[in-house]
Amino acid sequence: MILAAADAVSGNIATVGYGLAVLGPGIGLGILIGKTVEGIARQPEVAGQLRTTMFIGIGFVEVLGLLGLITGFLFT
Repeated sequence: MILAAADAVSGNIATVGYGLAVLGPGIGLGILIGKTVEGIARQPEVAGQLRTTMFIGIGFVEVLGLLGLITGFLFT
């Protein structure tokens, strides 16, 4: 009985862990895109460089979200 309860709790904890793993990249994307738009509004002549850097940053942030997803599937 105790082992069954422990299995149920570990599944719920993994779900909460995945939710927290997705929360970080979501906040990171919001800050990244917001600051890029702010930079383009301040200096429109560097829009191309800022956009390129933003897409590279988005790639790195998305990798963190995907790692959280994969980890959630592997260890549950």
